[in-house]
Amino acid sequence: MEFAALNNGVRMPMAGIGTFLLTPDEAEASVLSALQCGYRLIDTANAYVNEKAVGRAMKRSGVLREEIFLETKLWPSFYEEADAVDKTLARLDTNYIDLLLIHQPAGNYVAGYRLMEKAYKEGKVRAIGLSNFNRDQIQEILDICEVRPAVLQTEVHPYSQEKELKEFLAREGIVIQAWYPLGHGDKALIQEPLFTELGRKYGKSNAQIILRWHIQSADIVIPGSKNPAHIKDNFDLFDFTLTPDEMARIAALDQRKRYYHSTPEMLKKYVTMVPPVDEQK
Repeated sequence: MEFAALNNGVRMPMAGIGTFLLTPDEAEASVLSALQCGYRLIDTANAYVNEKAVGRAMKRSGVLREEIFLETKLWPSFYEEADAVDKTLARLDTNYIDLLLIHQPAGNYVAGYRLMEKAYKEGKVRAIGLSNFNRDQIQEILDICEVRPAVLQTEVHPYSQEKELKEFLAREGIVIQAWYPLGHGDKALIQEPLFTELGRKYGKSNAQIILRWHIQSADIVIPGSKNPAHIKDNFDLFDFTLTPDEMARIAALDQRKRYYHSTPEMLKKYVTMVPPVDEQK
């Protein structure tokens, strides 16, 4: 395992399991499988409606809580609820969260950030950050924050490498975390001839080559899967290293092509969407 050092000294694993779009049963099984394979980073969110299942899997795994890096995200409709963090802790059945993010730059996200700062100061959260924020929105938080964001979770993959954004984040001491690290399953990306060539060289799958590129590019990755074999493969990334020339060849694939496109209408809708967190199993 390799680790990133966050701006407050906390160490975060470079590879983890994502639980986006997984049902509670699927999330519980996937997280348990991942922890048994050696994963120690788990990503969930209020909006995924599987936090209780993630908490159960952590308990069932037998892995010590302090060995697990647990990450979740506050949803916009909860940003102004004073007990939003406490309710999240209760669903996860844990005393603290390792990383808590603002999920979307929608609604009163400054109020949501203040909630996270308060939780950080109270020791309920070890680090805080942002998800899906652009550079201007990140700067807005930097200008008013008392606790600096440690992580930005956003879409990153070989077709959308966010090179300028990463330079900005590096200057500000913010680590980038890639969701859609494999390009939303785009076959054109996965089947790029370069990844096939490198896969043959290293005895790895195309997906493993992409994930290794991320790690060497200082991107934390959280690919999601409910297939135990894929979960195992997505963590088998630490026994080989791409050369500088190979990294440069992958860098040349950048098309600035994103699969997720936020709009003002979508962000407005997020504020009124209330995930059924109290109904989750």
